[in-house]
Amino acid sequence: MSQTAAARTRSRRTLRPYAVGLVVVAAAIIGTLVYRSASSSAPSFSEVLRGDHGGTTTEADGALPDGVTAFDDQYPGVANLDPDLLQALREAATDAADDGIGFYVNSGWRSPEYQNQLLREAVSKYGSEKEAARWVATADTSPHVSGDAIDIGHFNATAWLSKHGAEYGLCQIYRNEPWHYELRTHAIDRGCPRMYADPTQDPRMQQ
Repeated sequence: MSQTAAARTRSRRTLRPYAVGLVVVAAAIIGTLVYRSASSSAPSFSEVLRGDHGGTTTEADGALPDGVTAFDDQYPGVANLDPDLLQALREAATDAADDGIGFYVNSGWRSPEYQNQLLREAVSKYGSEKEAARWVATADTSPHVSGDAIDIGHFNATAWLSKHGAEYGLCQIYRNEPWHYELRTHAIDRGCPRMYADPTQDPRMQQ
């Protein structure tokens, strides 16, 4: 065997362990990526807080610009509300206008992605999941995601609803959220139910 051929043989023997090692590493990386892809279809609560599964929310997710009213059907945040809730809100808004009060919808229906974004922001703002839960529900429990809640502005509108809302079945649900209203049709005859201190006291949020 010539010196050149012997050198080539030694070179191949030296490179073989490295090639095998690279194959093993590549297989491990691919396996990890496949596992992550398979397990990411249903993010856990902690993943919701860490990640950005919906990107930047838009009007299609329920985000509303300033000045939107209960009659602005071009916005999904209004149009996707429960029809009975929307009807009650419009009747109340029409009567409030006779008193010189304007109703604005700060938030109505929200997509799960939008709700998750608000939850992440709340945890960042309040410093813990426990404190954030007093203000923002999960996408699985939020009445906004199901179209059953509205956040009303401004102060004079919420003050008007505090006084007259039960006549339309519109009730404030949480003492710490004077802007948050839901439909309780029995309130027309019996008055609004007793308010919860905050969402953490609401049995619906314990699901």
